[in-house]
Amino acid sequence: MWVFWLIAAGVFFVIEMATVGFLIFWLGIGALLAMITSFITDNLIIQFVVFLISSTLLIIFTKPLVNKFVKIPKEIKTNAYSIIGKKAIVILPINNIEGNGQIKIDGEVWSAKSYNDEDIPKNAEVEVVEIDGVRAVVKLATDEKEEASATV
Repeated sequence: MWVFWLIAAGVFFVIEMATVGFLIFWLGIGALLAMITSFITDNLIIQFVVFLISSTLLIIFTKPLVNKFVKIPKEIKTNAYSIIGKKAIVILPINNIEGNGQIKIDGEVWSAKSYNDEDIPKNAEVEVVEIDGVRAVVKLATDEKEEASATV
């Protein structure tokens, strides 16, 4: 029966590598302890109880300790979504009716459209609100709006 526990431990460790949640790892350790128990006794109930109790105790007592030392980031914005909330400069005037407009952000040029269907002139500073397909949806940056209303 030790072969079963060895295979189970291997499967748990492979799953842990794929998920990196550091939870399945303890099931693998429990399976290894059950494998050691299988060398002492042939009773499947005892082996299974060793697996359950050891896995449960390891999860309860060591997972919080591991969480202190291993910091897993909550959410990492990647690809297009990483520009949401950033400021950009309009390099081609944005007009939703004509469907044109471009912004430059972090050295990259993006197609853009206005969030509230307003025309935005060239060289205006905008803020990226969301991504719609392959276009950045932008609105005038707050300080730009204040300057525009002060001059009117």
